[in-house]
Amino acid sequence: MMRGFGELEQAIMDVLWAADGRLTVREVLERLNAQRPQPLAYNTVQTVMEILHRKGWLARAKDGRAFRYQTTKSREEYAASLIDQVWATGADRTATLVRLFDDMDADEVAELRAALAARTEGGRA
Repeated sequence: MMRGFGELEQAIMDVLWAADGRLTVREVLERLNAQRPQPLAYNTVQTVMEILHRKGWLARAKDGRAFRYQTTKSREEYAASLIDQVWATGADRTATLVRLFDDMDADEVAELRAALAARTEGGRA
């Protein structure tokens, strides 16, 4: 069963999700260290990015002597995979969804209704 990202995995994915294109390990490291009181080591970030690549969350392409990385799945696909894990525990789907929707504001509910309506109209009811 897939688990959620660890703290550094999540931070790396956040940097890459926010990026306009592919980034090298050094570019990710610089962006991470700009936000941290304690700087991370290059090898630490490189190792975690390689793990994310092996897990299928990052794709890489050779660029000179370095690799450039990009995400293979969106932040929303990641969030949906976490919800799928909840369903796998046998939790009551309806009760869980009702609880989730109770926390939504009116704009989020309207967006959800529009998305559900579009899905129904598109023949995926």
